[in-house]
Amino acid sequence: MTASPLLAGLAWLLLCQSAGEALSRLAHLRLPGPVIGMLILLLLLRWKVVREPVGAAADALLAHLSLLFVPVGVGVMTHTALISQYGFRLLLTLVLSTWIGLLVTALVLRAALRQSGHPPAA
Repeated sequence: MTASPLLAGLAWLLLCQSAGEALSRLAHLRLPGPVIGMLILLLLLRWKVVREPVGAAADALLAHLSLLFVPVGVGVMTHTALISQYGFRLLLTLVLSTWIGLLVTALVLRAALRQSGHPPAA
């Protein structure tokens, strides 16, 4: 694979994020700029000229996904006092929010399956 599709894909990602950030700030929207950028990207992915380079960039980024955990690990090591003080509350919040997210996802999927005429499995 050449570097050109990868660079083009990264350029599309940065362009969508920048456009979303600009739109969010100029229109004083409550939605964060990167979320608006992601919605813009979702619309642009209909075209092959955008989809293929973004796919190449996504593959390259996913290949190095483990590097994104390094800052989290450094943050945990740096703030051990805070984690020891609030660790149980953080753990409880993470577990509850994960379960709530799973529950909402399951309910939305069930509703979508019913609406499409496919009854959910028991």
